[in-house]
Amino acid sequence: MAGTTTIARPYATAVFELARESDALNAWSRMLHLLQQVLADPQMQAVLNNPRVNAAALSDLIIAVCGDGLDDQGRNLVRTLSDAGRLVLAPEIYSIYEQQRLAAEGVVEMEILSAFPLEQEEQDRINGILAGRFDRKLSISTRIDTSLIGGVVIRVGDSVIDASIKGKLRQLGNELAG
Repeated sequence: MAGTTTIARPYATAVFELARESDALNAWSRMLHLLQQVLADPQMQAVLNNPRVNAAALSDLIIAVCGDGLDDQGRNLVRTLSDAGRLVLAPEIYSIYEQQRLAAEGVVEMEILSAFPLEQEEQDRINGILAGRFDRKLSISTRIDTSLIGGVVIRVGDSVIDASIKGKLRQLGNELAG
């Protein structure tokens, strides 16, 4: 995965700079998200992996499927990636671009892992507490991990807060063993 990140980063950075210069950060976010979704489709995957489909035909197909979801610059990106044989990098380009966009907007991603689905008011309470602690706006994503037993694990940037029962049991085991 580090290899794809290294290859995708210059594309994502170039798109980010172009988007920032033209004040189109959100528009590019939508275009890259659409491109990622189109390329993830199983039928499109079959076409992508077909060696008989040349780069021009592939980019024309993707542009047609995306329709009005891509502007001229978005279509140029598709052609560039297709010509270079790098369409598979689209998800990584989108991910890196989103990180850069959020950082530019002063927003940090926060992922909350919980054993059970969190109510919106619980998410808002966690967001309120941690936004003050990190002095930034937070973009929340949640995921269920039943192995936690209860509680939550929160990741904000490089920080991890483990308030899960599984984490507490692991910590207790370490203390008893030490």
